[in-house]
Amino acid sequence: MRVLLFDIDGTLLFSGGAGKRAMTMAFREVFGVDDGFAGISMSGKTDTQILREALAKWGRELDAGLAERFRRRYFEYLRVTMNDSTPGKRLVPGVSELLRELDRRTDALVGLLTGNWRESAYIKLAYFGLDGYFRFGAFADDSEDRNALVPFAIQRASELAGHPLSPEDTWVIGDTPRDVECGLAHGTRVLGVAASEYGEETLLAAGATHVVKDFRDPRRILSLLLS
Repeated sequence: MRVLLFDIDGTLLFSGGAGKRAMTMAFREVFGVDDGFAGISMSGKTDTQILREALAKWGRELDAGLAERFRRRYFEYLRVTMNDSTPGKRLVPGVSELLRELDRRTDALVGLLTGNWRESAYIKLAYFGLDGYFRFGAFADDSEDRNALVPFAIQRASELAGHPLSPEDTWVIGDTPRDVECGLAHGTRVLGVAASEYGEETLLAAGATHVVKDFRDPRRILSLLLS
């Protein structure tokens, strides 16, 4: 049994900036700061880490009560921004075909390993009709540290399988060096997806086991992941 853990943003889909717009609106409402995430890199980080860095920039600490209020407002705004007319929302080529193929198989468990909070992850996936493919995952709700997420996902996969699974059974699939790092930190294999800002050479240099540009060749990708 293989455990296949997909990142979301830049790996499965592009939200056209909907996540950042929703975060910016929630930050303005809760913390009174316009453009609160200006200059904050979001690539490959957990949402909790992104929020903490933005607050630090503005001289604030991460207060649990305000952070939860921010989260709730962010989810509400994200439902709006994911359904607005702003361009740029699209799937990485081949995603739907690959997930349909995997959904037919009995030798793979398909989950998420993402820096999104769980609710925002499924809001983004639902817009594209992909939410039903992912029965489990690990999210920013589990840990602010992305490198700590793999054990959560493997434990949940093991519970679904009814027997223990291990990092040796697991692939992390993502588009940033941080995705590669979090997989390697626990001994998984990593499929880099050079669909966004990081190219093939960068992902290979970070330690990815294999790199693909996108998912347009599902037979090759299934062979890599399941053989």
